[in-house]
Amino acid sequence: MKQYEELMFRDDFMFGKVMEDVNLCRKVLERLMQYDIGELVTPMREHEVKFTQDGKSIRLDIYTEDVESNTIYDAEMQNLNKKRIEYYSLPKRSREYQAMIDMDQLLKGTSYRKLKDSKVIFICTFDPFGRGLYKYSFEENCIEDESLSLNDGTSKIFYNTTSEALDIPNDIKLLFEYINDGKPRDTLTDEIDIAVDIARKNKEWGSAYMKSVTILDDVREEGREEGREEGREEGREETLVASTQKLARFLREHGRLSEEEAEVKAKEILNN
Repeated sequence: MKQYEELMFRDDFMFGKVMEDVNLCRKVLERLMQYDIGELVTPMREHEVKFTQDGKSIRLDIYTEDVESNTIYDAEMQNLNKKRIEYYSLPKRSREYQAMIDMDQLLKGTSYRKLKDSKVIFICTFDPFGRGLYKYSFEENCIEDESLSLNDGTSKIFYNTTSEALDIPNDIKLLFEYINDGKPRDTLTDEIDIAVDIARKNKEWGSAYMKSVTILDDVREEGREEGREEGREEGREETLVASTQKLARFLREHGRLSEEEAEVKAKEILNN
């Protein structure tokens, strides 16, 4: 794991902290979407959406709303982290996030007729679909007549910061390059870089990050040590179950994962 002072904009924790700034969040979204965005509700990092008090929940990375157009934006930074692309199941995750955004509104009393438009955005530091495009946009269209759109107000957009496509708008290319290497090249990336530098000097944020890293390392090591220790098979199994539950709970709270996703992830970490 990186030290806090080494985090870049592309790292999930830093991305969340920088994008909490409403002006920077709006500018980044405008750069990606290539259109003007109105006044934003203060972005919420790791906005939690749950069905019931005891039910399944997920955390959305950066959740905000354009109050002028009544459009909700969910922006997610996605790195491979030495995993295979298939591991992240981005298409299914985007489907779940879209559903959670709608459910969040419905549970607050919004009629389905008045559901706000929503855009789920993944900024990927890899090519999520292997076609070389800089952007993959998905909306609901009729299979039998492609000119017919469902117009349900939802969009799922995946950006590929590694793309070398010739049709990348120059300003998006500059943002992509900054995400990839951390070197600012224009006014916006200068602003982001300044925000990153300020965040790196925030001791409270640094402590929170290092605490999360320490907890994760401790739980991982606890699980590995369990596998090395001699003793009764039943005792080892009980320890492993406890470690898995502890790590899964941490991942739900800090990793924006559902209960099922957190359990799968915890088992994978402890078995590595």
